[in-house]
Amino acid sequence: MDLKLAGKVALVTGASAGIGAGIARVLAAEGATLALTARRRDRLEDLAAELAAVGAASGAPAPTVIEADLMADDGPAAVRAAVLKAHGRLDILINNAGSSRTVPVDAPDSAWDEAMMLKFTMGRRLTTAFLPELRAHGWGRIIHVTGILEPTTTNAGLAGCAATHAWAKGMSRDLAPEGITVNCLPPGRIVSEQIMNRLHPTEESRKAFIDANIPAGRFGEPEEFGNLVAFLCSPLADYITGCVIPVDGGMHRFIQ
Repeated sequence: MDLKLAGKVALVTGASAGIGAGIARVLAAEGATLALTARRRDRLEDLAAELAAVGAASGAPAPTVIEADLMADDGPAAVRAAVLKAHGRLDILINNAGSSRTVPVDAPDSAWDEAMMLKFTMGRRLTTAFLPELRAHGWGRIIHVTGILEPTTTNAGLAGCAATHAWAKGMSRDLAPEGITVNCLPPGRIVSEQIMNRLHPTEESRKAFIDANIPAGRFGEPEEFGNLVAFLCSPLADYITGCVIPVDGGMHRFIQ
C-alpha cells in the first residue's frame, strides 16, 4: 500500500535508538523526508547514514541530523530553526523523546517537575513551536508516543503521559477543521534500551513478564510500532484523530 508520504517532511524526536529509530526506518521506507533529533549525535549520524540509502530509492534527501536537548529552554526553538533551515517546512511531528519515571509515593516536587517536563511540557512546547507551519499548509500530523494506560506503581512519567492524552484530545478537536490530526500511541513492551537494559535485563525476567502480561507472547519490535505511526501520518488516515491507541500485544486489560 502506498501511504503517500513521499515529499512529506517529518521530524522524529528521540530518534537515536529504540522506538524513535524504528519509526524513522519505516517513514524512510515510505519516502518521507526526515529530520532526526536526540542528544546522541553519533547514534543519529549512524542512523542517518543507514536511511540515506533507503530514501535514495524514492528520491528523498538524506535525513537531517539535529543534536538537541529538548529540556533546555531554547531546545524547541533551536530544533524548529534547524528543520526550517534544512527543509523550509514541516508536515509531520513525532513527539517520541522521554522515558519512564517510577518514583516513591512521597517523591519530592523536583522529581514530579522533571517527569512532567519530560513527558508533557517538552512535547507541548515543541508542538507549539511548529504549529504555525502545520497551520500554514492546512495539513499536518502530530503523533505523541506516550506510555502504558494502567500503571502498576507510582510513576510520574505516566502522569505526564496522562496529561498529554487529555491535552492532545482537546487539541485534536481544535485542529481537525484545519486538516491537522493529533493522536497518542502508548507503547507496551517494545524492544529498546530502556526495556531490555533497565526494566528487563535478563532473559528470565523477560519471559516471566511476557507469560504474565502479554497475550501475544513476546515483546514488540520498534518497526511494528513504526508501521502504525506511518499509517496515522498518511493522508489515508485523514479521519482518525483524537485517539489513544495502545501498541502492546494485548497487554492492557481494560477498555479505555
